[in-house]
Amino acid sequence: MPGLPVWGLSPHRQSRALLGALVGDSVKDNQTVENIERIFKAAKQGDFAVFISPHYYYPTDYNWKFAGTLEQMMLGVKEFTRTGPLTLDGFVGSGADWLDRYKPFIEDGKTIVVSPHKVYGPQSNDLVLQLRKRNLSKVILLGMLANLCVEAHLRDLIEQGFEVLVVKDATAAPHHPELGDGYKAALINFGYVANAVLSTDDVVAAM
Repeated sequence: MPGLPVWGLSPHRQSRALLGALVGDSVKDNQTVENIERIFKAAKQGDFAVFISPHYYYPTDYNWKFAGTLEQMMLGVKEFTRTGPLTLDGFVGSGADWLDRYKPFIEDGKTIVVSPHKVYGPQSNDLVLQLRKRNLSKVILLGMLANLCVEAHLRDLIEQGFEVLVVKDATAAPHHPELGDGYKAALINFGYVANAVLSTDDVVAAM
């Protein structure tokens, strides 16, 4: 798959405990954290372009007048909160910070960290601009959460004319007793929407 940029969607610290028990089983079953790291390693060894689409909230975002179901949960626990758009005060070690195991890959001076997305999709950030400015049209997509941020990014990138491969076990999703199994729902939609859906083993072997 030469020429495919690799994009780790949301490698924050709180991804490990995001929504607690709702996501924990999916992360363990898929070995999500480990598989994202494997993709990072293969991408860097293969000189792939790596993009991060972070999810941050700034203090002014807490003045929003309405929010969807999961937005309310994330805003309620102040998930991915930054002290401001132009400061890193309090960032290191916070829920918005990267997982320590990912920092060597993200902070190598080559990885492109785009402006933050605010809900689920990249419509509110500059991911598409950064890809187009590099003449990149193929994306390997992974990260949290499968049925929300990953699927929203997938749908928008497809609509924007990109070819998108989703790494199905380098992601995870909540399993809610009333709302249902987000991971199962995501896999169904990945199959319908993406150009390809592969495992981490297959992607790493091809890279």
